[in-house]
Amino acid sequence: MEKLLIVDDSLEIRKQLKWGLGKDYRILLAESVDEALNLFEEHAPKVVTLDLGLPPDVDGASEGLRCLQSILQKQPSCKVIVLSGNEDHANALAAVGLGAYDFYHKPIDLAELKIILSRAYHVSGLEEENRRLQASSSQDGGGYSGIFGNCSQMQQVFATIKKVASIDVPILILGESGTGKEMVAQAIHNRGIRKDGSFIAINCGAIPENLLESELFGHEKGAFTGAQSRVQGKVEYADSGTLFLDEIGEMAPLLQVKLLRFLQEKVIQRVGGREDISVDTRIIAATNIDIMESLKKGDFREDLYYRIGVITIELPRLRDRGEDIQLLANVFLRRFSQEFGKKVRGFSRASLKWLSDYEWPGNVRELENKVKRAVVMAEMPIIEPWDLGFEVQKPALLLSDDEADTKEIPESGAMSLEGLTLKEARSRVEYDLLRYALEAAQGNIQKAAELLDVSRPTLYDLLKKHGLQN
Repeated sequence: MEKLLIVDDSLEIRKQLKWGLGKDYRILLAESVDEALNLFEEHAPKVVTLDLGLPPDVDGASEGLRCLQSILQKQPSCKVIVLSGNEDHANALAAVGLGAYDFYHKPIDLAELKIILSRAYHVSGLEEENRRLQASSSQDGGGYSGIFGNCSQMQQVFATIKKVASIDVPILILGESGTGKEMVAQAIHNRGIRKDGSFIAINCGAIPENLLESELFGHEKGAFTGAQSRVQGKVEYADSGTLFLDEIGEMAPLLQVKLLRFLQEKVIQRVGGREDISVDTRIIAATNIDIMESLKKGDFREDLYYRIGVITIELPRLRDRGEDIQLLANVFLRRFSQEFGKKVRGFSRASLKWLSDYEWPGNVRELENKVKRAVVMAEMPIIEPWDLGFEVQKPALLLSDDEADTKEIPESGAMSLEGLTLKEARSRVEYDLLRYALEAAQGNIQKAAELLDVSRPTLYDLLKKHGLQN
């Protein structure tokens, strides 16, 4: 049973949560920062609920924020859910800025809180599995070349890699652009009997037809204008190793014939040469075209297909891989956070929703690029949809001065806080955030709630409070 640390100075709330959640979790209770940190040190729970108003500052948030920072310093992956009153919205947002996973407004609705907790443990589990995979890959000498995935399709791919790596037969990898075909080819090479040889890759679609033959098979001096010396081709360089022919579906028919001859006889002739040269290399090919349709049209030779497709591996589209999207996003987040020296800890619920719903036409390559952009652009420890480049309007209060100059300020003049009390200023900020979230979500309550990281009932209460209900 998972451990849950509940930190709250209210005995009534501690009793309520222990009674309501005790069947699902092993409950740990604390009423002060010191007690909470001692329990956290001893039990290391994955999830913590934290009241910001703790003694001796029960009317403020200093102790709660101190507790949050200490917990995340000890264990950055811990999911801290801040419980706050409606009047503490600004403090709750400050807590999220410091790295809190989520916040929830009191009074507590156990059914809603259970959903938030369940998601927190689920995300924690994904991250833990990802760390395990990373460690496994490292210990395995990078055998999977950094390929990650928990979905059934990727597990089947991994199983096939293990089976075929040590068997020296040609392999054809199918999949959309950006699904990781070259990484799979590299993984097969690294695990195979030719791992001590070279892995030579060539993109058949990126080289003009009149140059590809020379690139593959080499040429003799004087074979054509500009051929001033003998040059070995990629096939020869891959002797005793692996030759990866990416986008083989783009290969011209004449070259397909010459490649077929090499596969059958294991010999080549350089362009302009007559000498047969024996080459021992493994061929792994890949394409993003519909290979069966290409066969029907006669664009790809059937005899070549059967030669290179002794084993066929089909890679799934990213949009079909379900929870792998979040797993991969977290892999890239940690990689680029370390590379760029940024303290970015995770994704907001709204970002995770956008990541899950997006179609990903560029697959894993596109996801990698979006997360890289987000790490560079993020101004807070939590990545928001606008950081990822999705078409979501960034709330005006989060814009930089330069950005704000290009945005239209609401007619209400809500950005002016001069002369307001702290309570009035908080209310005005809350009102502006609500308006901008509704505008960014085009009136969609669910999306607006996700942008603000609040539940739908809480959003309805806030809309009612500020007179923004339709």
